[in-house]
Amino acid sequence: MQAQWTLQDAKNKFSEVVNAACAGTPQVVTKRGQPAVVVLSTDSYNHLLKQGAKGTASFKDLLLAMPQDEDMEMDSSRFELNLREVQF
Repeated sequence: MQAQWTLQDAKNKFSEVVNAACAGTPQVVTKRGQPAVVVLSTDSYNHLLKQGAKGTASFKDLLLAMPQDEDMEMDSSRFELNLREVQF
């Protein structure tokens, strides 16, 4: 669970903030009651960078990666519709 510090407390106890982050617990620092920054260990930060570098597949890539069922025949012909008569 991440800890939350006010900016003033984080300044006064910066060593504690850093030690907790190095131990693997992200530390949230708030400014005027709103989360402003997160202090992370370098291991956690590098892990996030690697995850971001992997990227995500585009929608097109996901569609093209769908398994193909060779037994399923795709009928590309159009359906024949019976149109109703309209009087003008």
